[in-house]
Amino acid sequence: MLVVLKKAFDFFVFSSLFVAICAVLMTYQTCFLFDLPFSFALAGFVFSGSVCSYNFHWYLTPPHMEQSSEKLAWNISNKTVHLILFIAGVVGSAVFAFLLIEHWFWLSITAFATFLYSAPKISYPFFSYLKKLAFGKTVFLAFAWMHVTALLPMVFHSPQLFEAHIWFVVNRFFFIYGVCILFDYRDVEADKKEGIRSLITYLNEKGIDLLFWSSITVVFISAIMLTKYFSMPTVVLLLVPVIILSLLYYPAKNNFSDYLYYFVLDGLMMLSVPLLLLVKFAR
Repeated sequence: MLVVLKKAFDFFVFSSLFVAICAVLMTYQTCFLFDLPFSFALAGFVFSGSVCSYNFHWYLTPPHMEQSSEKLAWNISNKTVHLILFIAGVVGSAVFAFLLIEHWFWLSITAFATFLYSAPKISYPFFSYLKKLAFGKTVFLAFAWMHVTALLPMVFHSPQLFEAHIWFVVNRFFFIYGVCILFDYRDVEADKKEGIRSLITYLNEKGIDLLFWSSITVVFISAIMLTKYFSMPTVVLLLVPVIILSLLYYPAKNNFSDYLYYFVLDGLMMLSVPLLLLVKFAR
């Protein structure tokens, strides 16, 4: 029974279904905080797009790479699963994008930003050039997550962004960027072998620490600015995952467990959502 449960859990996490649900919840959080409509079409687009993007990324994982982790071994032995989920994600994204066709401009930016993360893995000279961008991998991924889960719901329903929107976008970007720094730190040797460059491959240990804590500092500064627009309890709940991430930073640099990274750290990005809902319905 435990073996079956573990296989089901591995499929849920390693197939990126879990992180796709996280993306939907994070998008809902933006709508919840700014009192914006959260449509079925938006939720479907975010979920399908996440499934499509991540499974495309892992489908491109070279089969000859060392199976240094349980997730990597799972990815390589389940190429067909990644391909099926990628195709399903493409179809779902197309259907929901059609339902949101009036926002085609922002949807196009979303697709482009998301594609940039996986593009360096494509064996074609133009895309391989992206490996040489020193900031690329981390910034592309953090921007894509921020764009989809924070900015997209705003621009769908507001003709212009106000100060509260901007501070929230800044807050979410640097929080997600902090999470991405840990992922890049864990993958730094593999990235160097593949020729994929990021700030993490250039910086030494102290430089990486400075980059992480600078990002966390910006998160706290932007959170202070958000107290002008949200209640103090709301801002504190937004900071709970940031505090946990800060506490996990040094342990995560020494423990590369797939479950720590792909379940705990990914899960931190949406942790404030159930906390906010719990407080709301507990009143």
